[in-house]
Amino acid sequence: MAPADDAVIRVRGLVKRFGDVHAVDGIDVAVSEGGFFGFLGPNGAGKTTAISMLTGLARPDAGSIEIGSIDCSRNPKAAQHLIGVVPDESNLYPELTGFENLCFSGALYGLRKKVRQRKAEELLDLFGLEGAAERKFSGYSKGMKRRLVIAASIMHEPPLLFLDEPTSGIDVESSRMIRSLLAALNRNGTTIFLTTHFIDEAERLCDRIAFIVNGKIVRDDRLERLLQPVQGRYALTVTVSGGCVVPYTDLQQAFPGLVFHETAENELRIESSKPLKAGLLVRFLEDRCVEVVEARKRQLSLEDVFVEVTGIGSSSMTGGVKEGRGRR
Repeated sequence: MAPADDAVIRVRGLVKRFGDVHAVDGIDVAVSEGGFFGFLGPNGAGKTTAISMLTGLARPDAGSIEIGSIDCSRNPKAAQHLIGVVPDESNLYPELTGFENLCFSGALYGLRKKVRQRKAEELLDLFGLEGAAERKFSGYSKGMKRRLVIAASIMHEPPLLFLDEPTSGIDVESSRMIRSLLAALNRNGTTIFLTTHFIDEAERLCDRIAFIVNGKIVRDDRLERLLQPVQGRYALTVTVSGGCVVPYTDLQQAFPGLVFHETAENELRIESSKPLKAGLLVRFLEDRCVEVVEARKRQLSLEDVFVEVTGIGSSSMTGGVKEGRGRR
């Protein structure tokens, strides 16, 4: 948990129920000023429900929310002037142009006409949308729409920015641009609260990450502390041809210092504290009539920490197959 004396977002015992379902189940969160906080979990974990309560779009059933020293428990919208919000779905007007949408957003926050027009032009340029300034929002691609929604959320230069899955379902170029822009905003002092189910995105951007599963936070720590258990560890992912039976007993006897994981059908991951020699393992398998399709080496990362802590396979974050248990 972030130290209480520098936290600009404080959440204690937050609960939200939908019937018998606890979408958010008693979570505590503290985000330091200038921090980049990541809420990482699979779809349905409670991320959107939590951020909806933090931004005043939903009322909690229990718990307290404090944003920028303002108690928002009884008045969810008391801190609206301090925050920018990027929802998982667009909240702009399809019949307005990009420029008009930004100007309208600025007007909602009381910006004078000349100020909001200048700011809109600056943001359109910054987000690579200057060529689409006079195009109706309905004609934007999904990636362009997401960029304009983010631009609209910072028209009033809020010190706190909340984003719900900002790169989900958009093209690679827009995703890269958004990540770069968010990192720049954070370097310039904006405190950012991000929900995502992309593990690499959280690792790339955030300095603190909470794992949320079934409405509960199962781990919350600074990135460097989360990564400590896997520092200096290596992995080899081996994909074999369909129908091949991997001889785990033989592998364990021949390579006693390695850890073997069944990660998916026709795939295994081997872990070691030393760089792995892929050739030895591949030849061992092929000598036992196991056809190796691919062998990829890498260092362990936040993905492996997430799997270990939550028991959820990284592939299931995007609807894939869950990882299995390790074998030694």
